[in-house]
Amino acid sequence: MKVCFVGIGSIAKRHIRNLQQICDELKIQLTIDALRRQNSSPLQDIQYISNVFTTIEELPDDYDVIFLTNPTEYHADTLISLHDHAKHFFIEKPVTSIDTIDKLQEIKLRDDSIYYVACPLRYTNVIQYLKKTIDPQKVNSVRSISSSYLPDWRPGTDYRNTYSAHKDLGGGVAIDLIHEWDYLSFLFGMPTEVKSFIGKVSDLEIDSDDYAIYIARYADNMIAELHLDYFGRKTIRTIEIYTDEDTIVGDLVAGEVRYLKANKIVDLKSDRDDFQKRELMFFIDAINGKEDVQNDIEEAVRVLKLTQGIIE
Repeated sequence: MKVCFVGIGSIAKRHIRNLQQICDELKIQLTIDALRRQNSSPLQDIQYISNVFTTIEELPDDYDVIFLTNPTEYHADTLISLHDHAKHFFIEKPVTSIDTIDKLQEIKLRDDSIYYVACPLRYTNVIQYLKKTIDPQKVNSVRSISSSYLPDWRPGTDYRNTYSAHKDLGGGVAIDLIHEWDYLSFLFGMPTEVKSFIGKVSDLEIDSDDYAIYIARYADNMIAELHLDYFGRKTIRTIEIYTDEDTIVGDLVAGEVRYLKANKIVDLKSDRDDFQKRELMFFIDAINGKEDVQNDIEEAVRVLKLTQGIIE
């Protein structure tokens, strides 16, 4: 399998390491190239990259997969520019920025190609457990929160210099934490109505939004609340599910599901890379025709618009 990563940030490095391990286990011969800016820092900590290119003109046109792991704002333009250089595409979330959604319409998608948009939290043990055990028809209400401190996200990196801090690079908590809307749509489908409050209230030195709060209603009378922020000093990532029988808390940080009335805890702890390896394995199966892709560009655009309170 011959692949190319566009942009080598923290998520790309994790994907590269995990992909190499998976291919070693499956005995798949893997060649990894990279396309990155000429003035980027040296790749001293990446041992698996064969070739580094700095212009599209240098890039071969026979890749099996191109991974778009560059800043969100550039996803649409990159996909357009590199569409003829690979058979399949793995696009890091979000699929693109709100301002560049229309550019995706310029791409003539191929029927025999996979365009997969990352949705890693779907593959966590907690969300997988809830998907298998919770009947959406029996849920009255859902409350989801992702609260964390942006300066702690990337140790050793000044948060003010990251894409998250800058709206023009596709940053902002509503887009950055699109994972929550993604797993809510995975578990319960799309809401019929949504109200949102998005803005900035903290002292963080950023020009992007640091909070996004939503209230949504579903056709079967279920309601949902979602809170996202960049300023929570203690990381919280939970989903509370209210049914007639119990209140169920899925805790993605602790790796457990708690039944509050029944006083039961389901331990689902796993290593940090496990769910992302599971996602990469799904993607490999998809490009080999063994799995049907649900989170394609069309689905990812619907979820992206939902972060802005737009329902289609």
